[in-house]
Amino acid sequence: MRTNIRWLFLLLLAAPLVCSAAPAGTDYAARVARVLKGTPLIDGHNDLPWEIRDRFQGKVSAVDLATDTSKLPYPADGFALMTDIARLHRGGVGGQFWSVFVPVTMQGPVAVQATLEQIDIVRQMAERYPQTFELAYTAADVRRIHKAGRIASLMGIEGGHQIDNSLPVLREMYVLGARYLTLTHSSNTEWADSATDAPRHHGLTPFGREVVREMNRLGMMVDISHVSAQTMRAVLEVAEAPVMFSHSSARGIVDHPRDVPDDVLRMLPKNGGVVMVNFYPGYVSAARNRWDADYAAEKARYDSPPFGGIYIGQPERAKAALEEWVKAHPAPVVTLAQVADHIEYVRKVAGIDHVGLGSDFDGIPATPVGLEGVDKYPDLLAELMRRGWSDQEVAKLAGENILRALATAENVSARLRTTRKASEATIQELDGAAQATH
Repeated sequence: MRTNIRWLFLLLLAAPLVCSAAPAGTDYAARVARVLKGTPLIDGHNDLPWEIRDRFQGKVSAVDLATDTSKLPYPADGFALMTDIARLHRGGVGGQFWSVFVPVTMQGPVAVQATLEQIDIVRQMAERYPQTFELAYTAADVRRIHKAGRIASLMGIEGGHQIDNSLPVLREMYVLGARYLTLTHSSNTEWADSATDAPRHHGLTPFGREVVREMNRLGMMVDISHVSAQTMRAVLEVAEAPVMFSHSSARGIVDHPRDVPDDVLRMLPKNGGVVMVNFYPGYVSAARNRWDADYAAEKARYDSPPFGGIYIGQPERAKAALEEWVKAHPAPVVTLAQVADHIEYVRKVAGIDHVGLGSDFDGIPATPVGLEGVDKYPDLLAELMRRGWSDQEVAKLAGENILRALATAENVSARLRTTRKASEATIQELDGAAQATH
């Protein structure tokens, strides 16, 4: 009896060492490289085109993407660029949806023009660096370009206001290469509700539903990042092809309206859509989300024109006071591991076939520690491998899921085009003149 107790005691001492040991000889970097050789890593959202417009007046020649762009000077209220060619290659990027973003402060024909100028920036990037970038229009294009060792460059329009309530404009943007449209940005459109605006339509108006149908006919993916939960559900009721969330995370972890609620995640298997997980710290960490709200409130307390603020009209004092507040209340650290938590959560609720990557690089002022730029994707994939993900599962996350969704959207389009002509509906006809802006 005493002998048995002695052996039991020795086994208990050894058990923690056995359980905590990593598999001998595991080379995660080699595994990631092997996966990304066969599957293009595709990011759903990168805002570099807007940064080129905003910082360099839209002149692609003014920024050399063949150099380390993180070393470039940036405005006091800006951030270091997160994208350049060397870092893209180190990150194993095989395909990128470049956002052709226009802020909601631009409306009407001005927004249409600015969108065309953003499309031109992406085209110029491909022309200036032909050994690195090639424009892609189909899932097959992405695979071909990746196999040739270049980065497939797709385009996504980040805001329904950019089509100016016009289906003909939508169609022409598709012809120019746009392969998704985000139905709203930070504010409602005349036909769809945003996640970050007061509900107006409680989802989609009749014209909004027609936009979705026409996008399905074209083969343009419907992006429901930025839209309200009601709009997400309305789209999923109408959509005949897989949807995408180009850059959203899981609301089950962080209760932020920009994240995707569980009931919507559970709808994705039937639709075939993909949530491309966002890296923005406030969408990834509940503590950071609360800090962001506190920071905004503190900033308004010091300087909130035109109505007030302790130091209104005294920008230097307001700035100094805010800096003191930040010293006393540092932002919570957000990590790569927390992004991995969102990926695993989406997988758990929606399934392995419905999760991807949508960094929002160069569109966010801060990133999680360990995900500072486009060179860091392999570290995120390795983290998931350490958590037990197989190579096949990592390949689905990296690019196979969104490629499958895009190819399905193309097939749905081919079928619909045989039975449905281009829609001639207008917002005035479907929603009434009172709803139209023009």
